[in-house]
Amino acid sequence: MTTVGRFSTRPLYLQVKDMLVQRIVGATWKPGAAIPNEIELSRELGISVGTVRKALDEMESERLISRRQGRGTFVIDQTSDECAIRFSNIRNAEGVRISGDIQRCELVSAPSNEDEALMLQLRPGEPVFRINRVRTHKDTPFMVEESTIPQSRFAGLTQEAAISPSIVVLAHHYGVLLTRAEEKVSVTAASADAAEDLKVAEGTPLMKLDCVVFAIDGRPIEWRVGRCYLRDNYYLAEVK
Repeated sequence: MTTVGRFSTRPLYLQVKDMLVQRIVGATWKPGAAIPNEIELSRELGISVGTVRKALDEMESERLISRRQGRGTFVIDQTSDECAIRFSNIRNAEGVRISGDIQRCELVSAPSNEDEALMLQLRPGEPVFRINRVRTHKDTPFMVEESTIPQSRFAGLTQEAAISPSIVVLAHHYGVLLTRAEEKVSVTAASADAAEDLKVAEGTPLMKLDCVVFAIDGRPIEWRVGRCYLRDNYYLAEVK
């Protein structure tokens, strides 16, 4: 029988969640696999069904598992099309979520500057990777994007891997699960470089997306700033 630490100040259901998440991270429970039911887990861990249920509720809200009525509970495949672009709020004219294809990608290794250290909770000068991308939809550029990620979480990142259009897929490759993002939306004017990449006039108003993506441990894993000229696409924010 597996036991859960009883002397931690962290609520028991969160300790249970941490333990179950590690089974996903460590591939004990693989994407798409069914996991034991609440009663089986409560017996294994020596805790109440209610505590297990609360842990699973947390995991479901973080889109790590999916409950299917009458069928059971399954591990969500983070690399599936739906999950891979879940942090993109841009939709095409038909209302379908898009992240776009990568027209150009540049990877640079550097010490973090003051802003990067602040946004990613790093020590100033701690190594980061900077990834600059131009995203297209139907061969038309709609976003220039500057992304910063900590080298400590993405050791040995290559140009080939960095071209991935999704931070979810990239993080999954490194055994990092993501849970949520915070995005600020504002308006900015196109610089000369952005105007050239987006095929618009310099000074054209662009939508600016300033986004931080967080890992399952609560630490920021990516800070990215996108500047968009959406044309027939649009940004959709869902308020619940």
